[in-house]
Amino acid sequence: MLLQVRGTPSLHQSQATLLSIFSQEYQKHIKRTHSKHHTSEAIESYYQRYLNGVVKNGAAPVLLELANEVEYAPSLMARIILERFLQEHDETPPSKSVINSMLRDPSQIPDGVLANQVYQCIVNDCCYGPLVDCIKHAIGHEHEVLLRDLLLEKNLSFLDEDQLRAKGYDKTPDFILQVPVVMLCLLAVEGHIIHWIESKASFGDECSHHAYLHDQFWSYWNRFGPGLVIYWYGFIQELDCNRERGILLAACFPTDIITLCHSTA
Repeated sequence: MLLQVRGTPSLHQSQATLLSIFSQEYQKHIKRTHSKHHTSEAIESYYQRYLNGVVKNGAAPVLLELANEVEYAPSLMARIILERFLQEHDETPPSKSVINSMLRDPSQIPDGVLANQVYQCIVNDCCYGPLVDCIKHAIGHEHEVLLRDLLLEKNLSFLDEDQLRAKGYDKTPDFILQVPVVMLCLLAVEGHIIHWIESKASFGDECSHHAYLHDQFWSYWNRFGPGLVIYWYGFIQELDCNRERGILLAACFPTDIITLCHSTA
């Protein structure tokens, strides 16, 4: 079982938890420094350095080394150079969909050297890019399937996100419990009623959790009542401060639950 953590992670945390924390901290760094890499001067400097580099040795990882040197995500550096290249060779600015398609499949790039450079950036980026997006999606889906299996194992009746959207809901948690449950809490005299469960295959840090609260969790609470968020890779314990308001946090599927109908029998 993954441990809930307080503040700085210890050496006892799992590798998956530490990798999730690293990814979040790295993305914060990229967001803080994003603007300086997108000035016209910076873009032109990067592009000229790329051109000079591939003239000397087109097989060398010019873009990847440039990204590492300036401490920018390789996939995002590849996007900058690709956009600049297409602007130079096309009459109209490239659309976002065209750029995304070429990043997903660099063989579409009409320059073999640049295609190889972009590919090297994509496969060596641990936090950004289409490859990372696919991995994150797969991990998220894996944990949703795990949660579904645990609900079925407990004989709990539920509706999943697809079923809820078919009913016309736009913002939905992963699962709505058709028979609410009570999650017993060792630190409380009374249990907490749960109407929905949201699965998050990540570590719950302050930044991401507050964003989820604003964009998702309070919306779920307004529509469906109190619920449970599972951060499978742990979370900062102090963030679990909205229990009395109806949003509980956990690092694994709770075992101390009973159906509401049984609790009132």
